[in-house]
Amino acid sequence: MVISMQQEGVHPIRVVIVDDHGIVREGLRTLLTRSGIEVVGEADNGLSAVQLVKEQQPDVLLLDIRMRNGDGLQYLAQIKSASPKTDVIMLTTYANPGYLARAIHGGASGYISKDADPGQVVRAVQAVAAGEELIDRSLLRAALAPVIDEEVEDFSEDEASDPLSDELSDREMEVLRLLTSGLSNAAIADKLHVSVSTVKTHVRHILEKLDVADRTQAALWAVRNNITS
Repeated sequence: MVISMQQEGVHPIRVVIVDDHGIVREGLRTLLTRSGIEVVGEADNGLSAVQLVKEQQPDVLLLDIRMRNGDGLQYLAQIKSASPKTDVIMLTTYANPGYLARAIHGGASGYISKDADPGQVVRAVQAVAAGEELIDRSLLRAALAPVIDEEVEDFSEDEASDPLSDELSDREMEVLRLLTSGLSNAAIADKLHVSVSTVKTHVRHILEKLDVADRTQAALWAVRNNITS
């Protein structure tokens, strides 16, 4: 279910869309506005996006990776510098480990496929605006497949038990699997019948035990270690 943000006393999420295909921008704009999300600007290249987010300071930026006038990832750092509080969701049709790594390193809060279900795009915008980080599980697995295959070839009995995963409690492992599936804290809480604050505590402990900076990196770690739901 898509929850509208147009409730009394609640400001709508402000979004900027950057894609070099007008039909994609139009589709995203229609999808988001129908769900009560405010589209405050559009651009067709990364350079224009930098100026636009500097002026608008949106809550969320939907940024295409491959554009005719420049790589979206090329401008990610400039965008974050121009508007540090803007959460960036990378849009892509490419399950490329290099893109994924650059997106994470550049501070993107989400990385989803253009082929994703429309409702997933809306939920991703709502989730990152609420301070969460999301990644499309299918893209994550596809991007890491070559790395996983290489690791399987080099696998030895001494590596059969990962000491980091042994430190996680059963509930933390359960939360990690759901996190890797791309669920938000609220969705995880609903599935486990616990409060959102409890989930946040579990996520914080997971990040500390895995020694990673954010939930996206935790998801990467989980997929590389074959810990998925």
